[in-house]
Amino acid sequence: MSIDTNPSAPPKERTPVPQPRMRFGKWMRELGWRHLVGIAVVIFATFPLVYVLSASLNPGGTLTGSNVLFRELSVQNYVDLFSDPRRPYGAWFANTMIVGLATSIGTVFLGALAAYAFSRMRFTGRRPGLLALIIVQMFPQLLAVVAIYLLMRGIGEVFPAIGLDSLIGLIMVYLGGALGVNTYLMYGFFNTVPASIDEAAKLDGAGHARIFFTIILRLVAPILAVIGLLSFIGTTSDFVLSSVILTSPDKLTLAVGLFRYVSEETSTNYPVFAAGAVLAAIPVMVLFLWLQKYIVSGLTAGAVK
Repeated sequence: MSIDTNPSAPPKERTPVPQPRMRFGKWMRELGWRHLVGIAVVIFATFPLVYVLSASLNPGGTLTGSNVLFRELSVQNYVDLFSDPRRPYGAWFANTMIVGLATSIGTVFLGALAAYAFSRMRFTGRRPGLLALIIVQMFPQLLAVVAIYLLMRGIGEVFPAIGLDSLIGLIMVYLGGALGVNTYLMYGFFNTVPASIDEAAKLDGAGHARIFFTIILRLVAPILAVIGLLSFIGTTSDFVLSSVILTSPDKLTLAVGLFRYVSEETSTNYPVFAAGAVLAAIPVMVLFLWLQKYIVSGLTAGAVK
């Protein structure tokens, strides 16, 4: 009996043993029902989107003509959307982007500063401050609409640029109402970052500002992306506060402006409204796709000292 001791010899290939096929009944009990549920959820979630897109391309003036999806295709609704002088959709779109981006950036920056202070610093009133943030968020913002209106009207009498019917005033209202829950969410995420990183940076001579901007913000990128995305979606789709503060037709946001297409008794044009809704959803979708890579990569990223 001879033994092959040549280490350079290629390994012998093994013939794969055919596995018996799973019966259909067993496959359905173990895996098939999950596929069916997934397909049903996808259809349920995408059908309204497909219907709105079909309605926006329907040249008719009612939604009943869009029951048959994509039966008629036309871009006339999009042309009418930008050619109506009484409803300046372009100005509404620009106002919404300004308010949404400014609010999301300000919310992320101010919330991160507050969360870093609560997480890394020890001062009198720290725990009561966190508790106060949570208690304030228990009351819906709708309860403060009257108070906000009176406050903004009083501010507008002294500083008209930040009072009623101003985008800056609306941004300030959004920033004031978004700090509570966002700060608490960031505070919990900041606590997951080891304090030893801060201590090592302090030994090298770094202060709180340098630690915050050069180290901590990189490590908490996932929560910053989530807060920024949620803030942008919330402000661009808000109707109550923006309808109370903004009154001029050229200063409205998309949520308030598009409502005018379906709120008038004598002239309701749902296909044009659907066209505006489709265009309004594009920035949110683009921002989500752009931030998705930061969320996924940030979850697996770490720091080594």
